[in-house]
Amino acid sequence: MKFPPGSPLDQIDRRILNELASDGRISVAELSRRVNLSKTPCQARIRRLEHEGYILGYRAVIDPTRLGLPHVAFVEVRLSDTRKAALDAFNKAVRALPEVEQAHMIASSFDYLLKVRTKDIAAYREVLGEKISALPHVAHTSTHVSMEAVKDDAE
Repeated sequence: MKFPPGSPLDQIDRRILNELASDGRISVAELSRRVNLSKTPCQARIRRLEHEGYILGYRAVIDPTRLGLPHVAFVEVRLSDTRKAALDAFNKAVRALPEVEQAHMIASSFDYLLKVRTKDIAAYREVLGEKISALPHVAHTSTHVSMEAVKDDAE
């Protein structure tokens, strides 16, 4: 993980975050050994990093292909209205779609970029036609189908 210049974190905090990012199940004993700190101060730093919002949580990374969801498409969405109420309505509705893994508001010729995961192109077409196009204030969509994930830090 890269840290910007002037980060408020010291070298030990950075090493703790890097270790946890690569293995969230690491024991405190092993983590403290790797960062050259005794167990109690290491635990205290972890709690502080959690409390200050540097560590948002811990999770298992699941292989979506093994679950039968290998198809990834990126969808550009242009809204008909970009006032606050319209954006709020779109944001709320898109969060409710399980097929949408990520949704980003974009500064571009379109308003949002969605990462959508389905079992195949037919399932994607149904999600696009029945769910994404029906989201509040959607005026236009454009799809880009992923042929291969070259780099994905979630894996």
